[in-house]
Amino acid sequence: MPGNEGELKKLKIEAYSSIRYLADDKVDEFFVMFNPPTLSQIYEIEYNEDQAQGTSGSSQSFGRMKPQEYTFEFLIDGTGTAPPPVGAGSDSTDQSAVGEAVDVSEEVAAFLDLTYEFNGELHRPYYLKIHWGQFVLYCIMKKADVTYTLFRPNGFPLRAKINATFSQISDDELRRAREGRNSPDMTHRRQVHDGDELPLMCFRIYGDMSHYLNVARYNDIIDFRNLETGSWISFPPLKDLQELTHDA
Repeated sequence: MPGNEGELKKLKIEAYSSIRYLADDKVDEFFVMFNPPTLSQIYEIEYNEDQAQGTSGSSQSFGRMKPQEYTFEFLIDGTGTAPPPVGAGSDSTDQSAVGEAVDVSEEVAAFLDLTYEFNGELHRPYYLKIHWGQFVLYCIMKKADVTYTLFRPNGFPLRAKINATFSQISDDELRRAREGRNSPDMTHRRQVHDGDELPLMCFRIYGDMSHYLNVARYNDIIDFRNLETGSWISFPPLKDLQELTHDA
């Protein structure tokens, strides 16, 4: 049955630890206090300007279709005269309700923690999914401008506007991820970053950290406890690791 066309749906941002966007990869979510008054879409084509020596002009050869960008403006009001932010997992239908004053700084920090902060385990910010009614966008955040527009006499912020731009993840990227390019039945190569541990790297690939000794043997790693930052490690298909176990 179709939903009520007059029902208010708050824009929601979900954060995921993987581009596969599986339910188990969901980290957290953020509901806006007010739906954006506008939505801007940017379409951009990238051309290569190849100019031959001795010529006065350059040919504009097609390069690529750049990912679409979407810009929203969010308002956070902490005066107590506006409806409070929607609780996690629900949609507010009463825009006239007046709630308790929210801490604007905390709301801004919650938004940035989800969309902007660098995750040490992933070595990148989270993958994002934006829901707004029938609008769904798989994306990453490109930038956010935070402007505080109202303050208490002591300087405590009472209102903030967040102008955020999100870059769409292409359908090809999503398709490759969902077709199993992270499958344990394929060979993967991963670069070692500071703090990486081989058991955890195995868990990300195979879903089981117990394969780390066979991976170390496969790569001729003598000391798996002290991986060399910047080096590359090959993770063979799971069946190849199982053969190493039988040969050991």
